[in-house]
Amino acid sequence: MLLIVFITLVVAAAFLFLFRRRDTGSTTDTTPLGSDAEGHGAVDGAAAAIEDVVDQFLGVDSHPALPEATGPADPLTQIKGLGPKAQAQLNTLGIHRYDQLAALDEAQVATVDAGMGTFRGRILKDQWVDQARHLAKGDTAGFEAKFGKLGG
Repeated sequence: MLLIVFITLVVAAAFLFLFRRRDTGSTTDTTPLGSDAEGHGAVDGAAAAIEDVVDQFLGVDSHPALPEATGPADPLTQIKGLGPKAQAQLNTLGIHRYDQLAALDEAQVATVDAGMGTFRGRILKDQWVDQARHLAKGDTAGFEAKFGKLGG
C-alpha cells in the first residue's frame, strides 16, 4: 500500500512539473509578484507539497536552509545585474546581506534561484555570489577589476 502511495505521488509530481508555468527568463516582465506570479500559483504550491512528501520518503532535503542575516541589510543593488525588484525578491527569500549571498553553496543557489520568479537564472548568469564575495570582504578594487565600476 505504501508503495502505491509513493508511486502515485511521484507520478503526480511529474505531471505537475511538466505542466507548470515556465519562466522565460525575461527581465522586462512587469507582472507584479502576487498570487498569479511564478512560484505562487496553485500548481506550483501543489508541486512543492508533493516534493516535500517525496523528500521525506527519499530522505533528502530539496530546500536547504539559507544563511541567516546578521546585522543591517546591505544595498544588494550594488551587485551588477541586481536591481530593486530582484533585491525585493531576495529579501522575501530572507537574503538581505552580501555575506548571505557569498556563503551560498550550489544547492542553496538552486533554492534561491527557484524562488526568484521572473529573475530566475540571473543569480548564475550575473555571478551574484562571486560579486557578493568581493563586496562582503570590502574588496572594492577586486570587484571593480573583475566586474567594472561599483555602481548602485
